[in-house]
Amino acid sequence: MISKSTIDKVYETSRLEEVIGDFVQLKKSGSNFKGLSPFTDERSPSFMVSPVKQIWKDFSSGKGGNVVAFLMEHEHFTYPEAIKYLAKKYNIEVEETEQSNEQKEQANERESMYLVSEYAQKYFSEILWETELGKAIGLSYFKERGFTDETIKKFSLGYCLDNWDSFTNAALEKGYQLKYLSGTGLTIVKEDANNSANSRKFDRFKARVMFPIQSLSGRVLGFGGRILTNDKKAAKYLNSPESDIYHKSKVLYGIYHAKQAIAKEDNCYLVEGYTDVIQFNQRGIENVVASSGTALTPEQIRLVNRLTRNITVLFDGDAAGLRASLRGIDLILEQGMNVKVCSFPEGEDPDSFAKNNSLDDVLEYLKDNSKDFIQFKASLLVSETANDPIKRAETVRDIVNSISKIPDQIQKEIYIQECAQIMNVSETVLFNTLAQIGKKDSVEASKKAKQEQQKQVFNVVKNEEPVGQKVDVQYELERKIIEILLLYGNTVQSFEDLVLKENEKGDLELEPESMEVKVYQKIFLDLQDDEIELSNEKFRDIYKTLIEALNENEDFSINSFIAPLDQNMVSEISSILMEEEKYVLHNWSEKDIYPKEKEVGIAQLASETILTLRCYLIKRRINALQEETKEVTNNNREILEEIMNYIQLNSLLNKKLNRVI
Repeated sequence: MISKSTIDKVYETSRLEEVIGDFVQLKKSGSNFKGLSPFTDERSPSFMVSPVKQIWKDFSSGKGGNVVAFLMEHEHFTYPEAIKYLAKKYNIEVEETEQSNEQKEQANERESMYLVSEYAQKYFSEILWETELGKAIGLSYFKERGFTDETIKKFSLGYCLDNWDSFTNAALEKGYQLKYLSGTGLTIVKEDANNSANSRKFDRFKARVMFPIQSLSGRVLGFGGRILTNDKKAAKYLNSPESDIYHKSKVLYGIYHAKQAIAKEDNCYLVEGYTDVIQFNQRGIENVVASSGTALTPEQIRLVNRLTRNITVLFDGDAAGLRASLRGIDLILEQGMNVKVCSFPEGEDPDSFAKNNSLDDVLEYLKDNSKDFIQFKASLLVSETANDPIKRAETVRDIVNSISKIPDQIQKEIYIQECAQIMNVSETVLFNTLAQIGKKDSVEASKKAKQEQQKQVFNVVKNEEPVGQKVDVQYELERKIIEILLLYGNTVQSFEDLVLKENEKGDLELEPESMEVKVYQKIFLDLQDDEIELSNEKFRDIYKTLIEALNENEDFSINSFIAPLDQNMVSEISSILMEEEKYVLHNWSEKDIYPKEKEVGIAQLASETILTLRCYLIKRRINALQEETKEVTNNNREILEEIMNYIQLNSLLNKKLNRVI
């Protein structure tokens, strides 16, 4: 287990906006930051980060919490993993007690697969650097590619020996289970149909140099292995198979090393292979990732979209490769991103070009040769159509089809104008073609929606929440009490309380009394005096924990308060605290709508909330008593007297609230 002192230090040192900024492109918005949700596919920001409160809220998915909650949600870390990740980021030494064998066995399967992958990465690196065969074969290959020692270590490159089961045996000796070696694809197990004990085990990456594939947070998800022999039967590159931790369609090679540079440069270079990424990095261009030889997917594009809206696709002069890459460009456009394309001279690829040219020369080439996708696509397709009018018409339609993928209407119009100039076709024809494509897509979408609707025709769905459902007043008031305690519980305020007293005539009157106390004390005493307990179970748990924390800690802070809490409670607290940040997302101030600041009149806000809750509960009690008079024929007088007392009290409380009953 990790010591409490380490956990406390991690929370004190971690800056939420810095940690989330490694995964999501954040932009300043008043005292907060906002960005695109990393949990849903969206084009308008609904993700808010509060540096002051050290909490975040994703309004599109409903998720929220502190820095640890983000890592647990986004990277699927366990609590200890999240703490260790933050400790590593901020150079904090982790104090932890030795785990027992029983605790190790309790680690979930997903975590076991991560541990196996991390062990494999270290093993392959050790083989590369510390064995004669590793140095002679693997290291010499990387050196021939022009990679320095520093680069090889930065990307944790390695080598798997040319033996059938060297890695597998080493891992088993270290105590790693064959189940997880097989699950990650590092080991291939061939079962013996007659005797399972005689099953054969092979290293998947035998005799290959190794490229670890890391997640956005740096965890090893899988591997790419390149064979060094001329065996025509074996694939040149071999990737880990799909597993619980590795989904190739959702991963980009190099994203861990590139994320900060992508956000800083506000641009991402997209290449095809591992060595392209590594060579660019070594040359000094770090904002580069690779699709690892697979066709580009929407998930991979969204991974980049969290960091920047600008992608520059790089590829060599191979015409077939260029044609295939055009399909990927349409996918990028669909995500609402800005695309540029840069091809290298014939016979060159990003790897060789970066290796053979200086940083300044590479940057200058990229700047001068990065074309807008319309220009690039037009020049590529026009050169192929030559003087064939039919093919030329197909080319125009192909370009307009790409433009139709763009969600932004203004961009569409500008690109149509540009296409008209390049292809020497009237804008009217192009706009008509665009409209036809849009209509066709709309019909197909409508047809698909209708088919989905027909599938559900026989599903009887109970309408749990009727349209126009009334607001739950008690829920909202209890939620407001929690919010006030979180934000202002420890502040001292001057309250004017009204004490119920009899006047000379024997009538009840409210007389003012002033007191100066902390907000949490006033709320606690008021609720206790009226014997009011919060009805919502979640709010009740938070209230109890919160009052204890405020009572025990003079230096109460939200960050330290939520650190040890259950993540469900943390998520609920973040929802409460970030509720009004929605005003920032909608830019109400630009429409001359100015939401009331909570800081104005804290004492008044607290008092009015408690008084309103009391009035609501009194009214509910009056209604209950009135129902009781319908059922009870005797002793109605006592019930009516009680009703009259409650009505009188309700009238006095509403007077305090300046309400007319």
